[in-house]
Amino acid sequence: MTLILWTALGYLLGSIPFGVAITRVLGLGDLRQIGSGNIGATNVLRTGNKPAAFATLLLDSGKGAIAVLLARHFGGETAAMLAGGAAFLGHCFPVWLGFRGGKGVATFLGTLIALHWPLGLIACGVWLLSAVISRISSLSALLAAALSPVFAWAIGRADLVLVSLFMAVLIFARHRANIARLLDGSEPRIGRGKP
Repeated sequence: MTLILWTALGYLLGSIPFGVAITRVLGLGDLRQIGSGNIGATNVLRTGNKPAAFATLLLDSGKGAIAVLLARHFGGETAAMLAGGAAFLGHCFPVWLGFRGGKGVATFLGTLIALHWPLGLIACGVWLLSAVISRISSLSALLAAALSPVFAWAIGRADLVLVSLFMAVLIFARHRANIARLLDGSEPRIGRGKP
C-alpha cells in the first residue's frame, strides 16, 4: 500500500502543468495554442519570455526531484524510483489536462538527478553539449534519454536501468513528430519558432 501511495502521489505531483499556469498568469496566452502546443519550457520560450521558460524548466524538473526525495525519505529507494517514474508519467499524461501533457524532458532530468545525481548530471551534460552543438532541443533530449540507461549500467546502478529505460522509451514515443522533422531537416532550432 505504501508503494501504491507514493506512486499515486508522484503521478499527481508530476501532473501539475506549470508551463500552462505560468503563461496564463503572465498573460501570454494558452500555451497549448502556441508553437508546438507542448506544455514544457521549450515551448514557453517560443512566447519570447525567457524568465517564464526558465521558471517552467525549474518547476518541471523540480516536481520530479521532489517526488523522488519525499518518497525516498518516507518510503525508501523503491518508493523513490516508483514516485519518480510516476511523476514523469504524470507530466506526459496529466489528469488535469485530459491526459494531454508534455514530452517530459525536464521532469526526466530532475528525476534522474534526485535518484542518482552523477547519472542525472551526465544526462544533463549530454543534453547541454548536444544543444550547444546542434541548437536542436529535441535531438538533445533524445540523445540524453537514449544514453541514460547505458550510463546507469556503466556506473554500476543496474537498479536504475529500468526506470531510465522506461522514461527513455516514453520520451522517444512523445517525440515521434520531432523525429520525423529531424529526418526531413525541418526541426526548429532553440529560440526559433516552428516553421
